[in-house]
Amino acid sequence: MTRRTLAVVSAGLGQPSSTRLLADQLAAATRDELERRGAEVEIRPVDLREHAHDVVNHLLTGFPSPALREVLDAVARADGLVAVTPIFNASYNGLFKSFFDVVDSDALSGRPVLIGATGGTARHSLALEHAVRPMFAYLRALVVPTAVFAAPEDWAGDGADVALRARIRRAGGELAEQVDHRPAGAGPADPFALTTSFEELLAGRDPA
Repeated sequence: MTRRTLAVVSAGLGQPSSTRLLADQLAAATRDELERRGAEVEIRPVDLREHAHDVVNHLLTGFPSPALREVLDAVARADGLVAVTPIFNASYNGLFKSFFDVVDSDALSGRPVLIGATGGTARHSLALEHAVRPMFAYLRALVVPTAVFAAPEDWAGDGADVALRARIRRAGGELAEQVDHRPAGAGPADPFALTTSFEELLAGRDPA
């Protein structure tokens, strides 16, 4: 059985958080489809509000704390990424952007990503296309076609959330499709990995 990992980054600031709720549902939809395809799936949630101070310190010093380093490694090594932000002033929030500013510039290259967002009005949904998707395109990630936005009315009862659930299932299926086609355990190249043995280094020879 193929083992897959999903990193699930949510940038909600409150508790409880509709942003985290959407991220969890997107991850669950992706997991269900991957399991249907015969994969064993590990979900690694990343709640950015718990790492906010470490993110700022990393921006100021250039060095991550051990806890933040673990989170950055989890994102870099995951087979797929779910990334969800609240929309403030027609764009992603500052914590979301700051976190991806400290992610290694090559970590998401070719990585399947599902993007989502929450906001106080459906008018903010366009921010997914004019702000969030371009950011991940710049990072050379492979962003799935369906992005999922949830406004307060999408969580209402009496069947109002049917359309949201359908979008979540469709987006999760698209991410699962991309992850399923990705070599298991593929990740960014280790810039510190040795490609020459110590004996060859001592002898002053490089086999390349």
